Amino acid sequence: MKNSSPSFKKSLKYTLTFLLLIWLIEACKHHFHLPLHYLGIYPQSAFGLIGVITAPLIHGSWEHVINNSAALLLLGTLLLYSYSTTRWKALAIVWLVSGLGVWLFGRPSFHYGASGLTHGIFYYLLVSGILRRDKRSVGVLMIAFFMYGSMLLTILPQRPEISFEAHFFGGLGGVIATLLLFRKESKPKEKTYEWEGRPEEDDPFIGDEWQGEENSALREIEDVDTKHNKANETEY
Repeated sequence: MKNSSPSFKKSLKYTLTFLLLIWLIEACKHHFHLPLHYLGIYPQSAFGLIGVITAPLIHGSWEHVINNSAALLLLGTLLLYSYSTTRWKALAIVWLVSGLGVWLFGRPSFHYGASGLTHGIFYYLLVSGILRRDKRSVGVLMIAFFMYGSMLLTILPQRPEISFEAHFFGGLGGVIATLLLFRKESKPKEKTYEWEGRPEEDDPFIGDEWQGEENSALREIEDVDTKHNKANETEY
C-alpha cells in the first residue's frame, strides 16, 4: 500500500507557494500603487466581509510580510508535514474563525495580514501535541513552542496598530480545530527492530545460556557459604 503521508519536501513546497503568492501581491501593491487595504476585514460592515477570505493575503508593508513569512514558513511546513489527514481542514477552520471573529468583534478599522493564520497554526500544533502525546506531535509542539512561544502572549492587546483580535481569534480557531480533529489524525507507526520480537529463550543474554551462567554463579556462592559455615563450626 502506498504511504499517504506527505514528504517534507512536498510540504515545504506548498508553504513556499503560498508565501510566493503573498510576496507577489505585496509587490503588485507597491508597483501599481494599489489600495489593497480595502480587501482587509472591516468589522460589522457588509463590504468588510470579503476580508474574511482575502485579509491573510494582504499586508501593510514589506516588514509586515517578512515577519509573517518567517512564522508561516516554519509553522505551516510543520502542520502540512505532521498532520496529513487533518491539515487542510485545520487551515480552513483557522482561516474562517479568525476572519469571522475579527469581523464580529474587532475594532472599527481595516484588519489584514497573515498573523491570525500563524497564531491559529501555532495553537493547533500546541494543543494537538498536548492531547495526542505521540512522539511526532510532541516533537512538533516543542519546536513550535521554542521558536514562537511568545504567541501565547500576543493574543492580548499590545500596540494599537497591531490587530490583537486577529491573533486572538486565530488562536481560538486553532484550539477549535484541534478539538474537532485531533482524534481523526492517525498516529504515526512506532518503529520496531528485529530483536524486539525475539523470544527470550532465543536470546543468548536472556535465554538458557544466560540462565545457565546464572545457575553456575549461584552454585559457586553456595559452595563458598558451605565452606564458611564449616570453618565456623571448627572454631566453635
